[in-house]
Amino acid sequence: MLIDRAEVIVTSPDRNFVTLRLTTDDGLVGLGDATLNGREMAVVAYLKDHVVPLLLGRDAHRIEDTWQFLYRGAYWRRGPVTMAAIAAVDTALWDIKGKAAGLPVYQLLGGASRDGLLAYGHASGRDLPELFDSIRDHRAQGYRAIRVQTGVPGLKSIYGIAGNATSEANQGVRYDHEPAQRGALPNEEDWDTRGYLRHIPTVFEAVRAEFGPDLPLLHDAHHRLTPIQAAKLGKSLEPYDLFWLEDCTPAENQEALRLVRQHTTTPLAIGEIFNTVWDYQQIIREQLIDYVRSAVTHTGGITHLRKVLDYAAQYQIKSGIHGPTDISPVGMAAALHLGLAVHNFGIQEYMRHGARTDEVFQQSFTWSNGRLHPGEEPGLGVDLDVDEAGKYPYVRAYLPFNRLADGTVHDW
Repeated sequence: MLIDRAEVIVTSPDRNFVTLRLTTDDGLVGLGDATLNGREMAVVAYLKDHVVPLLLGRDAHRIEDTWQFLYRGAYWRRGPVTMAAIAAVDTALWDIKGKAAGLPVYQLLGGASRDGLLAYGHASGRDLPELFDSIRDHRAQGYRAIRVQTGVPGLKSIYGIAGNATSEANQGVRYDHEPAQRGALPNEEDWDTRGYLRHIPTVFEAVRAEFGPDLPLLHDAHHRLTPIQAAKLGKSLEPYDLFWLEDCTPAENQEALRLVRQHTTTPLAIGEIFNTVWDYQQIIREQLIDYVRSAVTHTGGITHLRKVLDYAAQYQIKSGIHGPTDISPVGMAAALHLGLAVHNFGIQEYMRHGARTDEVFQQSFTWSNGRLHPGEEPGLGVDLDVDEAGKYPYVRAYLPFNRLADGTVHDW
């Protein structure tokens, strides 16, 4: 079963997506997500100029061999562009293999370890009344776990708040639906760590008072804190029993998490900007985190993220696979198949795509009673309408960036 054709399709229905479409000589089609938010065209060039010529004529059944060839054969390893490209190939090959076998991909991974995947949604508000309304809305949609992000007094625009202003070029797209702003330059946001550290514990105190102790609550610090600041935040949030505190400090400095662990028992989730198992070696081995946050799309595909999660399982660390709207429905489906199969599943991030995206990508996964299921269609269960995709050409977009009050660029 040889790869006969490889196409890189860029479409921008509600945001930019990059999809690799592989076709075998007997007509089977496999899809892979290669979207890298804010740097999409770098992956397009990597695929078109370097990877696609290597795929034609290869045996589509040889997934592991192809993965090793693309990773080791390039010599220059790792990094988000390389690993997103490899992920697209890997995921497309799993899609093809499932279709050839007449089985959903999770069956090829060993079958289901559970009936469905607990998912969390993103509630946000500029103030407490707006936040409470968002939480109630998410509960009405069926979410049984909720990430809480809130405005900070004195700051105009920060990460994760739906009410933040968007540029005219974004045509009114809600901020929590897609933070990448369409336009020539990235939006500038502001930041004040001291104000944030004072405010956030009061927010969770109010949320617990309003919604009770049973609702699983999550929070994302988005890499903006130093290790001691992260430790302080984790400790101050302990009375409110968080499901996890995400990206509390930039994880490039792996040893920093030792300091955080010394001061708090709040569970930690790390890894959405990690690309390989080698990024995780120390923090998994030393049990410095509780949840692996990588996306299938950015971590070398199903083949490689499965290895990361198998390694994490030795230390009772669970999955928390990245799933915002910059992961296409193809990448989301891959995450659901993997999450259904692995034993150490924890929770799945789930942000709903817009209506135009759902027209471009037809999906078979289901959402019921707060849980996701990838469905029983052979392969990943996602089809791409090429004609519909062609209606939405690429539009340049950038993620925002932060500056402190004195003008210093800060982690966003």
